[in-house]
Amino acid sequence: QAHVVESGGGLVQPGGSLRLSCASSEFTLDHYAIGWFRQAPGKEHEGVSCLSSTDDSTYYADSVKGRFTISRDKAKNTVYLQMNSLKPEDTAVYFCAADPFTVVAGNCPPFPLGAWGQGTQVTVSS
Repeated sequence: QAHVVESGGGLVQPGGSLRLSCASSEFTLDHYAIGWFRQAPGKEHEGVSCLSSTDDSTYYADSVKGRFTISRDKAKNTVYLQMNSLKPEDTAVYFCAADPFTVVAGNCPPFPLGAWGQGTQVTVSS
């Protein structure tokens, strides 16, 4: 498990873009599975995108497919979530989770309790 910190959230107009970052100062994330999740008021916790620890294969929820991209920058020990064509329904608190043992295979699995960051707010509104 890794202590991770999210950043990059903010207020953006519909159709705009944001790039979220998930970084750790304690652990090298190269071989960690990474998950981006979001929680909006009154909605279920949703796995948005996940990245495998072994082959960097990816998963995207249908709601973001084609608009969001997850990527790993090993030099910066950071995983990004590039969010384009943002919609009001993307408004949520976005959380990053990182764990070396979680298996990402065609979905965003549950991550251990200690693997989560504090979250960053994304608001899409005109």
